Amino acid sequence: MGETFAILSMTLFSAANVMINRGSDGSTRSRGAFLSIIMTFALSLIIWISAGLYGGFPPINRIAVAWFALAGVLTVLIGRVFLYASIQSLGAIKGSAVKRLNPFFSVIFGVLLLNESMSGEMVFGMILIFSSFGVLVHQSFRTASEHPPLQTKQTAFSKLASLGYMYGPVSAIAYASGYVARKQGLLTMPDAVFGTMIGSLTGVIFFIAISGFFDRYRDDLKSTFTVFNPWLLAAGLFGTLGQICYFVALTYSGVSKIALITSLEVFMTMFLSYLVFRGKLKITPEVIVAAVLGLIGSLFVIRY
Repeated sequence: MGETFAILSMTLFSAANVMINRGSDGSTRSRGAFLSIIMTFALSLIIWISAGLYGGFPPINRIAVAWFALAGVLTVLIGRVFLYASIQSLGAIKGSAVKRLNPFFSVIFGVLLLNESMSGEMVFGMILIFSSFGVLVHQSFRTASEHPPLQTKQTAFSKLASLGYMYGPVSAIAYASGYVARKQGLLTMPDAVFGTMIGSLTGVIFFIAISGFFDRYRDDLKSTFTVFNPWLLAAGLFGTLGQICYFVALTYSGVSKIALITSLEVFMTMFLSYLVFRGKLKITPEVIVAAVLGLIGSLFVIRY
């Protein structure tokens, strides 16, 4: 049962990646992020209320709420907004490959903040994951050198930012640190649905707050209620359902087995992207190499 939900979760996340890319209109990066946050909150609220009416509502722990809210700012707000920006800048396949940095930073934060141990095999896996990111960056640097606007002197950081490679690492750092906060909340109050609801609600509140200071977020907020984009609507739905299926899978199977299955997301994204974009899609050897390196690296981190 757990493996089935893990495969379903991986497929839904892959579909969401493709839908985000397909629904991007190039006007602003992170378009559709607010819509997905609202959908996550609405669905988790419905599930939490339904479960509470059926089996009773557990007592709410204030400390857990604080941890869930912090996790929401990190994962639902920062992590998801920059994930959308990464996919809309790099495309579904490269954006999905860059997501392999999540376990890289998760291990680092686990060691630094949770006193978890690190083996030599895990270090090797982290090197492979970071190498996969390096392969993609090297390919983009080489391609960008052919375009006059990028031939001016730039620092490595500026080049990464201009090519869209800063969004993915920021998203991965936010997700990894958010997982630490969410774990602390679950240790205090083991209710994943409630934690998701509080986190997404926090994300909605903070997104509205920062939209008053940044045009890109204000535009995304307005377009959510004024522009109908079926691709981004589907992306929000698939991403939300994928997250729920992931939690369900964890209730039936171990973390390592579920993480192993969901690490195949980049290859499923390649397949779905080919179906959606057809002749417009170009999968380079570098992208395949990066995907394989990221997969093997993730397997080492998960296994050890």
